[in-house]
Amino acid sequence: MQPPQIKTLTPKKLIGKSLPMSVSKDLTFQLWQSFMQNRKQITNAIGTDLYCLQVYSNSFDFKAFNPDAQFEKWAAIEVADFNSIPEGFSSIELETGLYAVFNYKGLPSAFGAMLNYIYSVWFPSSDYELDARPHFQVMGAKYSNTSPESEEEIWVPIKHKLRV
Repeated sequence: MQPPQIKTLTPKKLIGKSLPMSVSKDLTFQLWQSFMQNRKQITNAIGTDLYCLQVYSNSFDFKAFNPDAQFEKWAAIEVADFNSIPEGFSSIELETGLYAVFNYKGLPSAFGAMLNYIYSVWFPSSDYELDARPHFQVMGAKYSNTSPESEEEIWVPIKHKLRV
């Protein structure tokens, strides 16, 4: 697997829909179905890239995997401003910060192996640790949830490890 690029995210405004869920009670399909049915109502979108965000509480423990741990998942698109938020949609802003950006190519069914690499292999050997900001994937023109040639970017919030 390729090492990530380290990038500084510029602030982004997103409009979308969100649902609380867990790995054991995955509502991703329902979330995206609801978002995609109505996304044309968002009239001030910037580009066509779609964003899948995961917002974890500070108590979420990535080292002790718990399939029942709750988090908030978003299906969203970047917008120029929050002046017009259609009914049934919400807004979220991504703050500036450092991210490890991994390129993923493959089917959603193999995505777990990539996440395992990021959290079990890459993080322990890197100079970084997780930061408490949203995690997200950017699904652009090369994304297709039914193709093994599908591509997306995985953005993981990071900060430099404290040296003691």
